[in-house]
Amino acid sequence: MALVKRAVALLTVMTLMLEVIHAAMYKVGDSAGWTTIGKIDYKQWSATKTFQVGDIILFEYNAQFHNVMRVTHAMYKACNTSAPLATYTTGNDSINIKTRGHHFFFCGVPGHCQAGQKVDINVLRRDGMAPTPSAASSVPSPPVPSAKVPGPAQSNAMPLKALKSPFGNIGLAMAVLATLVINFA
Repeated sequence: MALVKRAVALLTVMTLMLEVIHAAMYKVGDSAGWTTIGKIDYKQWSATKTFQVGDIILFEYNAQFHNVMRVTHAMYKACNTSAPLATYTTGNDSINIKTRGHHFFFCGVPGHCQAGQKVDINVLRRDGMAPTPSAASSVPSPPVPSAKVPGPAQSNAMPLKALKSPFGNIGLAMAVLATLVINFA
């Protein structure tokens, strides 16, 4: 029985470490951040990214003038601020994406969502295929003219390096594994 527990612990740790190793951090709006200044096209910004489960979405903004609301698809389309799923107000909000599919965010300050301060983070399955259609994403977005859509861009996602080990990610994974195995024994 102890061997089975150790094997399960090993597989669990390896799976979790793969998530950490492959996670990326994306700053919404890149250098401009989360703002209404400069007419940032957040739809175009998100279309050039490949989001995956485990990624961190960073909203940086002036908290005196903006916030971030996580909402449903219907609320997103209507810029309806009445019942957000979550509200963030620090000006430096890191949101860990834990599920695939669409994740809808906008600024809840009156007029900002209508002015375009909203973003749809679409997280694909690991194999790179599109997620299965859901009720939240069954309404297609209007087509974007091809002249305004940039070609594939080099990713500016930053690798998530929160945990460090002198032996790299493999050494870190082994250290965590050894700790778990010792605690399970």
